[in-house]
Amino acid sequence: MSSNIDLKKICAFCGQEFIAHKTTTTCCSHRCSSLLYKQKKREAKVREHDAVTEKVIAEKPIEKIKDKPYISITEAALFIGVSRPTIYLYLRNGEISAKRLGSKYLIAREDIENLFNNPDKFEPIRNERKAITEFYTTKEILEKYSISNSGLYKIAQTQNFPKTTSRGKTLWSKSHIDRYFEKRNPSQEITEWYTVAEIQEKFGMSLSAIYTLVSKEGIPKIKVGIEARYSKKHFDIAKGIAEPEPPAEYTIAEAMVKFGMTRDQLYHYVKTYKITRTKRGKFTYLSRKELDDLLAPPTI
Repeated sequence: MSSNIDLKKICAFCGQEFIAHKTTTTCCSHRCSSLLYKQKKREAKVREHDAVTEKVIAEKPIEKIKDKPYISITEAALFIGVSRPTIYLYLRNGEISAKRLGSKYLIAREDIENLFNNPDKFEPIRNERKAITEFYTTKEILEKYSISNSGLYKIAQTQNFPKTTSRGKTLWSKSHIDRYFEKRNPSQEITEWYTVAEIQEKFGMSLSAIYTLVSKEGIPKIKVGIEARYSKKHFDIAKGIAEPEPPAEYTIAEAMVKFGMTRDQLYHYVKTYKITRTKRGKFTYLSRKELDDLLAPPTI
């Protein structure tokens, strides 16, 4: 739609003053309009290229770190390829040093590189097999762990317990048997238990509902003969009729998130520093206090 209005405007491309008849007109001529369009297209391509470059650099943070003389704890972890708690452990052991500025620690990148100037001689760890000298008879296992003869042999087929025969009796490695059943036996602190019949009577639950809840919540259980019993305290908490105690443990997932570790890194610390762990149901729990003490930031 044409207009008789004369508007003084400045050309967006050449900067010359001109008379426009529409408020939307930005250029003084078709030529300037075409050149402005091409300029905007070029600028858009440059921005797109820069965005891709920034994304690549962000995905390879080592490129930003390698030229810095001083780096943070997080950057040091990226530079070496370990977790932040591992860097804190190196600091605590005196393998590297840091300078505290306010609330931030800075590490000289050169110090990290110097760690590898004098590498330790690699010596493979040789695990010498210890002779097994202590044994259980089959009868002793059945009495101690309240298990049937067929149940013991069924477990033995999957666990491959070391065993031998002496004077017509089967003897089982005491340490292997104890280790297996201790992992599956709940804490000695649990003294009250429900039978399945008691749970059904109190909560009106079917067998499948009981087994589902036990598996989902990791409720401790024991076997007395052929009868399964479930921790009264844990079952009541799961049903919402008892208050849970403040957590004294981490699940594996919680510890991985808190300390920024992979599962393999976490298990390395658990095994190396003998962190207390317990298994309830399908879940493994780690001592909160022991992990917090081990992986706490150092004080300088």
